Amino acid sequence: MTGAKTNERPGTRAKLRGFPMSASKARVVLNLVRGEDVNTAREILAGTTREAADVIAKILASAVANAVANDGQNVDELYVSAAYADEGITMKRFSPRARGRAGKIFKRSTHITVIVSRMDEERLERLRGARSVQAAASRSRRVASSRRRADQQASFNKREAAHEAQAELDAQAELEANAAALEASESDVATDVTAEVDSDVSDVADVAAESESATPVDENEDTVSSDTTEETN
Repeated sequence: MTGAKTNERPGTRAKLRGFPMSASKARVVLNLVRGEDVNTAREILAGTTREAADVIAKILASAVANAVANDGQNVDELYVSAAYADEGITMKRFSPRARGRAGKIFKRSTHITVIVSRMDEERLERLRGARSVQAAASRSRRVASSRRRADQQASFNKREAAHEAQAELDAQAELEANAAALEASESDVATDVTAEVDSDVSDVADVAAESESATPVDENEDTVSSDTTEETN
């Protein structure tokens, strides 16, 4: 007994007709997502580097949108129940070759169909359990990461406070050193000025003492000069 025909398979479908690609290239990517839930299929297609992955991702998004809008399905409960690629029209072209010959070129096309359906209850339970475990693990990682960032921030704030305190102490010590140097400089200037004034006063006193100790005019010389004047007269 044969299985259900492709056009009779249950589920919500989206189809792309006449895409310029060989069916074999599309089937390689379709085999990766067949039977996977929608979220996993999106991740697989996003990480696939083949050209068909982008096209199949758009067809999958269209099928999911049809299931949500037309059939009222939940996105988290859908999976890729069927995905296949049929041969489309093949265009025949020719390229010139040597000695007047012509080489055949076959431009193939394909019809890609993706069908999404609701998962059964057993698989949904397993998926919900796996998602709950994954959510708990993710929550634990987020909490640990948040605590680690908080500890790093607290350590950083502590180091910054220590650096600021040390900077304030260094600035205070520098101010005190500058004040002490200024006081010492003022004291040296005052001492130099006092010494200079004392030296000037001493010089003035020496000059005054020399002027006082100068030899006075002899009175005998005045008498002799007066006697000489009288005799002359």
